[in-house]
Amino acid sequence: MTDAAAARAGEPLALVCGSGRLPGDIAAKVAATGRPVVLFALTGWADPAVVETFRHHWVPLARYGAFRRLMRQEGCRDVVVIGGLTRPSPFGLRLDWGTVQVLPKVVRAFRGGDDHLLSSVGKILEADGFRLLGAHEVAPDILAPEGRLGTRAPTVRDHADIALGLDLLAATSPFDVGQAVVVADRYVLAVEAAEGTDRMLARVAELREVGRIKLPRGVGVLVKAPKIGQDRRFDMPTVGPRTVDGVARAGLAGLAVAAGGVILAEPQEIARRAEAAGVFAVGVAAPEASP
Repeated sequence: MTDAAAARAGEPLALVCGSGRLPGDIAAKVAATGRPVVLFALTGWADPAVVETFRHHWVPLARYGAFRRLMRQEGCRDVVVIGGLTRPSPFGLRLDWGTVQVLPKVVRAFRGGDDHLLSSVGKILEADGFRLLGAHEVAPDILAPEGRLGTRAPTVRDHADIALGLDLLAATSPFDVGQAVVVADRYVLAVEAAEGTDRMLARVAELREVGRIKLPRGVGVLVKAPKIGQDRRFDMPTVGPRTVDGVARAGLAGLAVAAGGVILAEPQEIARRAEAAGVFAVGVAAPEASP
């Protein structure tokens, strides 16, 4: 570690928190290394029960001026953004003066997909002297390892579905669409778009219920991987116990994620629920899967 890197490692880390338990898990991992951590909880998204055990500030979305001021007061220069956040409408945001000052950049950021939006936000922060980091850079063990979680393994047919899913995600990466696909017997059942993985799985379950999917239960795989060339400081694909529940309800054989490219929220619980539901969960090699 260089002297500069060592110095920054001793500074407080700013953790911008969306929804879910993952922000608290990351904060605990960072704090365990001895580095101070300050949570900047997004009002309306972050869970108070997750936030309250750490030093924190509540910050409404689009109040960049307040966020910037608090960051500097806390002595933070490194920033991690983690947790769920629905893409907001730019027309419904209540801006403070700090946001108004960068408004042309914000407007341009909304003219594109999620990866473009988040990368643009990163550039705004960097222009003010902050450094954007990926959650995996401060807590490397959150990334999916290669291999099984639990005892169940994919079949030969499952491996063929996984390979097709990875090829499809690689092909759609330039369009900044989604990070997940469902493939069954080499037939693409669903591609993730704005609805997110959970609702995509719910859609597959509904299609099965109404008879649009003729394949038997236990056939098909959810495949999840980051986009090729994605800025991995933001929007790293994540799976958790709820994902396993969705896979089971959709009647699939299991889920496969890009090893080193997907965050596992509560990996032990993922393995437990996969075993209980009779589905597999596995990390697989994928293009550009290394962090």
